[in-house]
Amino acid sequence: MGHKVILTGATGMVGEGVLYECLNHDEIEKVLIVNRRPLGLEHPKLVELIHHDFYNLESIKESLAGYDSCLFCLGVSSVGLSADNYYKMTYTLTLNFAKVLSELNPEMTFCYVSGSGTDSTENGKIRWANVKGKTENELMKLPFKAVYAFRPAFLQPTKGQKNVKSIFKFISWMYPAIKVLLPNYVSSLAELGQAMIKSITEGYDRKILEVRDILQLNR
Repeated sequence: MGHKVILTGATGMVGEGVLYECLNHDEIEKVLIVNRRPLGLEHPKLVELIHHDFYNLESIKESLAGYDSCLFCLGVSSVGLSADNYYKMTYTLTLNFAKVLSELNPEMTFCYVSGSGTDSTENGKIRWANVKGKTENELMKLPFKAVYAFRPAFLQPTKGQKNVKSIFKFISWMYPAIKVLLPNYVSSLAELGQAMIKSITEGYDRKILEVRDILQLNR
């Protein structure tokens, strides 16, 4: 039997790229995407659940049971957000979702897309890095089979993606040069997706995965 996966953030750039890898991977049997709005994609492996309030999952709990893994790709930029709103939309939302899953699926592997520069001490000078660090730390304490925090930096979108931020469209032509100059800060969304899949199917010896780990899992 293949893996049954829950994926969040499919209407965003990272989640869409990871979803493409899941749908095309032989070891992934089923993907449940939990979105606030329809993705507009049909696939034999794909099940879509529309839910608007990620802070209250009571009405959809039954639909979240029976899965092997969660690829949590939902996230927001701290730019333009107050400290309170960023904390709520990053830490509070993620932990609420994860706690429900850990109760329903104790043998689940949980993969969280964090970001390069995240501060595990939670005491650095950069606000978003501290919040991400706290989120990672608290996720690690939940009773999952395993928890992995992925910290990508610059990500090259997958060809054909719909949800790509303008800045990535503008600088994507520079990807080959950036990859040569800054190899430890550059990967593709395809590589991130493949690394996440490999971590849930085979495991990995580190819980926090920087870009070099993402690339290592693709070798």
